[in-house]
Amino acid sequence: MTTTTTAMLEAHPAGINLDRGKLAAAIDALIACAQACTACADSCLSESSVAELTKCVRTDLDCADICATTARVLSRHTGYDADISRSLLEACATACKSCADECEGHADMHEHCRICAEACRDCERACRDLLATIS
Repeated sequence: MTTTTTAMLEAHPAGINLDRGKLAAAIDALIACAQACTACADSCLSESSVAELTKCVRTDLDCADICATTARVLSRHTGYDADISRSLLEACATACKSCADECEGHADMHEHCRICAEACRDCERACRDLLATIS
């Protein structure tokens, strides 16, 4: 599948020291996860049992912020610093795991939590796949 992310990476005039396919997959997963987490938090706030979902909302919003920031940083390659990318990807994988674990606890009652958990697991996997290529 051709994405805007892939097209932009291919159009970058400088060398990129990462596997472009894994990088594009990670950026796309990060963006999808940030959106899913933001939507899940909003959906949780609309549930009648919102008081029971406070931790889920907080975890969703933390994950969304971390994913969005990581996607933005990974989209920049001028003056690339592998240590920063590595640290962000590790933090993102941790946030995604935490959010997925929390959302899975509510997935049997709330479809939005099931969808969010799936997006978080996909993102965690994409971050770890890209991490494995950074030397």
